[in-house]
Amino acid sequence: MGTAHFFLSGADADLGSDGRKPGAGGPWRYHCPRVSSPEQPRAGHAAFGAAAPVPVLRQDPKRERVVRQQARRTPFLAHALIRNRAEGKVLETVGVFEVPKQNGKYETGQLFLHSVFGYRGVVLFPWQARLYDRDVASAAPEKAENPAGHGSKEVKGKTHTYYQVLIDARDCPHISQRSQTEAVTFLANHDDSRALYAIPGLDYVSHEDILPYTSTDQVPIQHELFERFLLYDQTKAPPFVARETLRAWQEKNHPWLELSDVHRETTESIRVTVIPFYMGMREAQNSHVYWWRYCIRLENLDSDVVQLRERHWRIFSLSGTLETVRGRGVVGREPVLSKEQPAFQYSSHVSLQASSGHMWGTFRFERPDGSHFDVRIPPFSLESNKDEKTPPSGLHW
Repeated sequence: MGTAHFFLSGADADLGSDGRKPGAGGPWRYHCPRVSSPEQPRAGHAAFGAAAPVPVLRQDPKRERVVRQQARRTPFLAHALIRNRAEGKVLETVGVFEVPKQNGKYETGQLFLHSVFGYRGVVLFPWQARLYDRDVASAAPEKAENPAGHGSKEVKGKTHTYYQVLIDARDCPHISQRSQTEAVTFLANHDDSRALYAIPGLDYVSHEDILPYTSTDQVPIQHELFERFLLYDQTKAPPFVARETLRAWQEKNHPWLELSDVHRETTESIRVTVIPFYMGMREAQNSHVYWWRYCIRLENLDSDVVQLRERHWRIFSLSGTLETVRGRGVVGREPVLSKEQPAFQYSSHVSLQASSGHMWGTFRFERPDGSHFDVRIPPFSLESNKDEKTPPSGLHW
């Protein structure tokens, strides 16, 4: 099986805010199969060792030799090498790409690059989720408005694999403008029912966003939990196996980590993906308050530049209340989605005084000419885990 090497500069061995192109502030670039026209990197940028897309992922017994030959004559790579040498920086090999799996799952300990956000990471364990993709829903006519106040299509869920992963801490500063690195939150053990805590560098990644690679480094990912969760074993493939602490942590925190449903919908080439998580229940002022977090990813599937300006949420509670929330941007930002920076991901929270409900809404985007359009947020349920009333009081090992 052929391989393709990729490189980071020794002085700036971090990812850019988007791995697919050398965007604002991004110190490196690697090839992603979604990109067919790589750009010249700026001074200080390192480069992936093959700019052309075909040799990187195509299975070819001569591929390694072809990739190396092509890398030597690629101006894109040579430009980066010359500029880095002039600045006294040295390119160093980080790993060797493997062919992505079309079928099956990646194992615990698999090293990867995120194909959209570009960070280095390692797989901890998989989740089997139900993906409700409204873009491929049956062509049945929309139903009349339901009691929650919005119409719905008949959408059948499909099993889809996601992974719990650790993000390399060296890459977090460069992706923080495009994807939150402290998005996995828990209810804290405080009297304040609204107190939360986060595990930095913990993420959920879809199977198709994994670009697997191998490394000879025994500690290839810098994260405080890497060596606590994984043990190097050169006889295994991948050579990192789960320690008992990882298995115990997964079992004890399963209800609060579990990814079960994923919702997706595209409007005018803007794809919105929503993943809700139940966080637990707290008592406040003699009533029960149920908490959820939800992760949202916005992707621009077109080449036109757009900017998120407003959000409009409707939140229905089983208690019968319907709340409307409007505001500028999301989490204090109004992200621009472009060909160079096509995605933005964030997490937020919602609480209800009922054990279930659901949410839906729209995002308003602005085009360069000043015109606006609304993008639908797919409706999703807020369900509590009936058998798990007490959220974790802290990290469980």
